[in-house]
Amino acid sequence: MGAYILRRILLMIPTVFGIMAISFLITQFAPGGPVEQALANLSGQNTSMVERISGSDAGDFAAQPTQQQGGSAYRGSQGLAPELVERIEKQFGFDKPPLERFGMMLWNYLRFDFGDSYYRDISVIDLIKEKMPVSISLGLWMTLIAYGISIPLGIKKAVTDGSRFDVWTSTIVIIGYAVPGFLVAIALIILFAGGSFWSIFPLRGLHSSGAANWPFHLWLLDYLWHLVLPVIAMGLGAFATTTLLTKNSFIDEIGKQYVTTARAKGLSENQVLYRHVFRNAMMLIIASFPAAFVGAFFGGSLLIETIFSLDGLGLLGFVSVVSRDYPVVFATLYIFSLLGLVISLLSDLAYMWVDPRLDFESREV
Repeated sequence: MGAYILRRILLMIPTVFGIMAISFLITQFAPGGPVEQALANLSGQNTSMVERISGSDAGDFAAQPTQQQGGSAYRGSQGLAPELVERIEKQFGFDKPPLERFGMMLWNYLRFDFGDSYYRDISVIDLIKEKMPVSISLGLWMTLIAYGISIPLGIKKAVTDGSRFDVWTSTIVIIGYAVPGFLVAIALIILFAGGSFWSIFPLRGLHSSGAANWPFHLWLLDYLWHLVLPVIAMGLGAFATTTLLTKNSFIDEIGKQYVTTARAKGLSENQVLYRHVFRNAMMLIIASFPAAFVGAFFGGSLLIETIFSLDGLGLLGFVSVVSRDYPVVFATLYIFSLLGLVISLLSDLAYMWVDPRLDFESREV
């Protein structure tokens, strides 16, 4: 077991390196980078922007229509002094060759030093910490509730396959899967958040105004009350997928020969189901957990965060990509990649917990 875990940890190094290298390479060819955006603002004679970005004397450079000697690699640099362009490049770190910038980024990231945001007066790690509670709340509760309901429901549907219960629950599950989450979110707001009918649930944020001064039990109830609608809107798709996956996995295992043998030995249906079928059928569910968790944690919450006015990592990542705030983009990508790899390793270890017969020592990575 120890050797397998060590191999998996060592394999994370080239994996993360490859993810960061490909992403860094793509940004080198993406138009509209931070330097180009700054130059576009400066070329419009926006002296307040000039002074904010490049220093108090940068307005003098921008006001002098100079001719670029030898041309410039940036669009929008016409009419700006070369000294100003160089100053902006240095501020954003683009005065160094790409390989040197990539090497410095990796060295800093190994020490979890992510620098500062280009456009916000805050360090990247503090910015991520500020947005993390929203994403943790949405992803964690959605995953726990979806799996907590889907697995028992999927087992029940597998045992009663073809019954009336199976048919009508399948209908509900498929409808829930087919309807996009943002439409569910809008419908929930209309129905329960003061849209047109009832005003039962709050519409924005994780807490009511002044909740920080409330007793803990009231603070917790207020927190859970704010999460009801966004978690329901996010969870329907995952709920349907996990339910059907669990049902199909159990049906496949129930039809195998070892189940017939167990029944012939006189074991009850519960003993057959939970002592023999469960650990084999759950392998597929566990295998799907890392992707589902990471997707719910970071990728699936952008629209939900926007609709319910929740400022989390999904919205942060989108805004950072659009504004070319590369320190935030690369830092979140690095953290998400590491987290995904760690969860994948924990998923493999969960295999052993479900089925101790697995031999990790002899398994190839």
